[in-house]
Order: sequence, then structure tokens, then C-alpha cells
Amino acid sequence: MKNGYILILMLISQSVFGQIKLPALVGDNMVLQRDKPTTIWGWASPGEKIRIETRNKVIKTQSDQTGKWTAQLPAFSAGGPFEMRINEVLIHHVLWGDVWLCAGQSNMVLPMERVKELYAEEIKKAQYPQIRNFFIPTVSSKIQEKTDLPKSVWLETNPQSVLSMGAVTYFFAQKQFEKNHISIGIINASVGGSPIESWLSLDQLKEFPNYKQDTTRSQSAAVSKQVPDKGLTESIKWFETNYQPQGWKNYYIPGFWEDQGLSNLNGVVWFRKEIELTAEQANLPAKIFMGRIVDADEMYVNGTRIGNITYQYPPRRYEIKPGTFHPGKNILVIRVSNQAGKGGFVPDKRYEMQLGNESISLIGQWQYKVGSVWNPYPEVSTAQMYSPTALYNGMIAPLIPYSLRGILWYQGESNTSKAQDYKELLKALVVNWRTKFHQSELPFIYAQLPGFGDRQFLPVESNWAQLREAQRKAAGEIPNSKMVVALDLGEWNDIHPLRKKPLGERFADAVAQEPTGPKIMKATRKENKIELEFNPEGGPLKIDKRDENELQYFAIAGKDRKFVWAKAYLENNKVIVSSDVISEPSFVRYAWADNPEGNLTNDTDLPAGPFEIEAN
Repeated sequence: MKNGYILILMLISQSVFGQIKLPALVGDNMVLQRDKPTTIWGWASPGEKIRIETRNKVIKTQSDQTGKWTAQLPAFSAGGPFEMRINEVLIHHVLWGDVWLCAGQSNMVLPMERVKELYAEEIKKAQYPQIRNFFIPTVSSKIQEKTDLPKSVWLETNPQSVLSMGAVTYFFAQKQFEKNHISIGIINASVGGSPIESWLSLDQLKEFPNYKQDTTRSQSAAVSKQVPDKGLTESIKWFETNYQPQGWKNYYIPGFWEDQGLSNLNGVVWFRKEIELTAEQANLPAKIFMGRIVDADEMYVNGTRIGNITYQYPPRRYEIKPGTFHPGKNILVIRVSNQAGKGGFVPDKRYEMQLGNESISLIGQWQYKVGSVWNPYPEVSTAQMYSPTALYNGMIAPLIPYSLRGILWYQGESNTSKAQDYKELLKALVVNWRTKFHQSELPFIYAQLPGFGDRQFLPVESNWAQLREAQRKAAGEIPNSKMVVALDLGEWNDIHPLRKKPLGERFADAVAQEPTGPKIMKATRKENKIELEFNPEGGPLKIDKRDENELQYFAIAGKDRKFVWAKAYLENNKVIVSSDVISEPSFVRYAWADNPEGNLTNDTDLPAGPFEIEAN
């Protein structure tokens, strides 16, 4: 009995002792960085021996007294797939290639699903088993650095999986792969609305006393107190087919309700439209496109709820199940709720119903009725993921010390209100991450903010322009970095522009050191004019004549910095700017606005980036 008891204890001990744990990043289908030593790590029992076998090599190590272990694999060339065995754990389909950490705000992670109408053919052809994507769910930690990520997996790229992959990162990886035929691993660590300071580690953040680490549990925010919606509380709900509408008023879609007689209204507004369909039309495959709606919506067809979106940014695209429509009169009803700013339907978007190959416009007159009015009310919110250090702690720290080929960064919208700090914060981020990953010359490629917002017809001050200028200046001060100009890829009415393919390809071109659009180099005063010189690498300067035959959006000022529009023309591959009302010019701005219309380019046909420069 005694010997049996000892045997059982030994078996239990061996079972417990023999189990290792790997981080979420280390698993089937992973991509490891080629041509440089790579660190693998994990956890085991204290003092446990670890044996790693892959590519005819054996690496041995041992866990420390806390159970943590690390092992450095030798530099392997690109190739695969291979298997890797770590003690009793077998990892399948491992590739060696180029690993890119892609981080920032929502535009970096905006998925292909959101642009599937624009890139339908590209999605059909997205069969790239050598391109792997590792998406990190949002994780924040205000105080402690996390040691691991939530469960996530490396996914091979195919027409189905690509829908969840960031659009910018897919088109970047695709162009890289088509050029080099080397496997690509994308690690996407991006969070919508996140400021840059949330991506800094605590030791780096100490350089910025105005951005203190937040150790509080909650914060107060003014939101609207919701009250019951008459459209849902009346005996017959407003979306039901037997509801008889009374007191509904006319409304033109698209448009915001503050611009159509409903000022200072936070709450719920219902919209209604009747359409006539033939028997043939009613039986066709159908889809409704309702542009973008601020903020949340629920849509009904003939009393059936066909879908909803809970926030303002995604495009509204609702599939209609067979049998929902019928011949004759059909009723479309939309319940829209908004608690701040302008509510309603964003202009200049797609508003139509698609029936087979036929499209029926939904632009025009609808009817509306207010269901509920909300009053501002202080409420406690516990969302603190944007606190300084919180996203570094939750989403970057667990990746270290994975070896990388480089970093792609697309962020800045959430820092426009403090644009004056952005250059130093961006420089600090690069130093921070290079130090943490132990790669002092890690390439850092980042996107300058695209255009967004209303057009301006007079020279203006602009937070977005100031942040773009901070991004431009940082590129000259960060070694081994490149800034990708995206000014022409924005949309005036959408902070999430859909043309992600050219931006992804520009990231790939930056890695390949391809020529860029004009970059300002020097400004020289010549009497009452200023000569502007640009980099020569992209060929001669020229005017993008798709819109205008003259250079646009140059402004000039004296020492008082009161800018006026300038006359600008090309001469000897320079831009000459002047103004009849500025006799002693000192400063020049180009494309200085939230959403400017510059048209300076060169032989690359890529846009010149915006800038402000003082003349010598």
C-alpha cells in the first residue's frame, strides 16, 4: 500500500512537472523573424528542463525559480512550414519570414470586411497561406504590465479569414509578398480612439510630466440620461406593420437632424418610408445600404428587424432574408439614437436598396417622429483603456521579446487637441519600443493623417495640420524612419476613409525605399517672393491637373504669421510663392487645413505632404 501511494505521488508529480505553458503568440501557424536570432519563451515548473527541436536544431534551456524560461533560436533563413517541438508540445506550420508589428488607432485595424464592396475582387483572390495575421483583442492595464495576451491565433490568409484582417495591413503584406515571395507575419495591436501616450511604457512616460499614469478606478463623464422611447412603449410599436402613423413630419435623407429643424436634441428619432415593389422585385436577393448613421440604429423591413449597429463609424449594409419583402407596399423603419453632437445620416454616402442587379435610391423624402428626448446627466464610466501606459501594458509588453522586421504605425487622430506635444511623444514611442524589443535600429514606418472634415476657403489654423506638421518634423529626427503621406486618401465625412489599398501599398513602397512625392527641403526669400526647393528623388515637380491647372493651397505670411493665400507657380523645378499684400514674406504653408486640396506632385504622381517652413 505504501509503495502504491508513493507511485501515485510520483506520477502526479511528473504530470504536473511536465506541463509547460506557451504565450498566445507562440503557436500553430506562427511566423518567426528570418535572418536573426529569435527568442521563444514560456512558463514551466521551477527548474524544469526545456528542449526545443526545429529545423534539425536542438536548443536546451531551463526555467528559473519563478517558472519563466527563455530560449534563443539561431538565425534561420526564410522558409517553411516546419514543425517545432517544445518538450511535449508540438507546434505546426511554422514559417520564417518577416514579422511586422502594426499598431495605432482604428484605421490600422479597420478590417477588410468594412471595405468589401470596394475591394470585392481582391478579397476573392486573397489566397496567401504564407501571409499570417495575429490579431490582438483590446487589453488594457493601467498599472501592471501583462505577461500574456488573451487567447488568439495566427491565421493563414484566405478569402474568408481576410475579412477580419486589417485592410491596410493586408494590402501592405500582399505587395511585400508579391515583390519578395517571403512569408509575412502581421501582429496587429490597434485600438480605436487610443492616444499615443497609452502606448508608452511607464519608464518612458516619466519624460512627460503632463501625461501622468492613471491609477484611478473610474472617471466621471457627462452623458445623456436615457428615458423611455414612445416608439417601443406604446401598445403598437412604431415598426410594426399594423401601426398607423400620426404626427410624422417630412425629413430628407441624408442629413443631420440639427440641420432639419431638430436642434439640441439628444435621444431617439424614428424614420419611415414606404416603397412599392413588383412581384419580381420582391423575390430578388436584396441588400440595403444606409450610408453611415450617428450614432446607433436599428432597421426594420415590414416589421422584421434586419440589423443594427451600435456606434457611428461602420457603414450600414443590411442583408434582407428571402420573404421579407412582398409585392406592393413595403415599409422601411429606422430607429436612430444619439447622445451627443449631431445625430442623423452622414451625407455623401451610399443610400440605396439593391435588388439583384437593380438599385433603388433611398435618398429623398422620409418621415420622422421623435421617440425620446434625453437630458445630460453625470454618470460614472469605468472605461480607462486610454489612460497613459494602459495599452502598452496590456498589448505590447506581452509581445516582448519577439523578434520583428519593423513597425508600422497609423495613429494621431486622438492627439489633435494636443498636437504641440506629438512630435516628442512620437520620438519617445520609437525609442521606447526599440529599447524594449532590443532592436535599436528597428525600421519605423508611419502614416501621416489624411484629410478629414469640411473644406476651408480661407487660410485657417488647424489642429489636424499641426499634428501632420509634428509627424513631418519627427521623420527628420527619428533615424531609420519613414513617413507615408496620405493626405489625398481621406474622406471629408468619414474619419475612417475606405481607400486602404493605396495606403497599404505606400507602406510597402516605403519599406522598399521607393521614391516619394515632393518633400520640402528649403525656403529662400528673394525680395518679395519665397523659393521652395523639394527633394529631387521623385523626379520633376508638376501639378496634378485632375482638378486645377494652377498650384493650390499655398499660403504666405510675414513675421506676424497672418497668412493669406499666395500666388504659386513652378519655375526651374522650384515653387515660387508671393502675395501682393505681403511685402516681406517670412513663412509659407502648404495644404494647411483639416481637409485641404493641395495639388503639388512629381513623376511619382504621389502628393506632396503638407508643411510650414520659415524662409532664410
